Amino acid sequence: MNPPPAHDLAARQAELVAALVSGAPVPAGFDARLVGVARTALLRKRAGDVARHWPLLAAGFGPDWGATFAHWAAGRPTQGSLRDGWDLARALARKGELPAPAAEELAIREAGWRYDGASSPRPRRLPAVRRAPGGVVLQLAGRVRVLRRDGGS
Repeated sequence: MNPPPAHDLAARQAELVAALVSGAPVPAGFDARLVGVARTALLRKRAGDVARHWPLLAAGFGPDWGATFAHWAAGRPTQGSLRDGWDLARALARKGELPAPAAEELAIREAGWRYDGASSPRPRRLPAVRRAPGGVVLQLAGRVRVLRRDGGS
């Protein structure tokens, strides 16, 4: 029996990767239960990686963080943990479901960096001001400061 052509093997590998990371159907010939177990493990790993870049976002959901992230990420291929966290934080903010510490974390990122949701984040060169719970975040000359209404910083 001859081995399958390389392009067939590459196509099958691509189908398996899509099933694991972006919720595509499990390709024929693979155990759906085992692919599901691997998908869950990969989502858990992604959630941990995002939590390292976005600690206040993850902490804001406490023990529900893994489920919150997995629900959002289940059908999305990763864009990297920094961008995944950024996209999730923005989505939660639009729905009014972003915890206050995470909203401040997002405001700090948005003040210091430009991110259009498609390309890699880049440092801001111009001054920026973003609202945060209880104050504002200011970026001027590359330095980011949180200015609170109560006078603390």
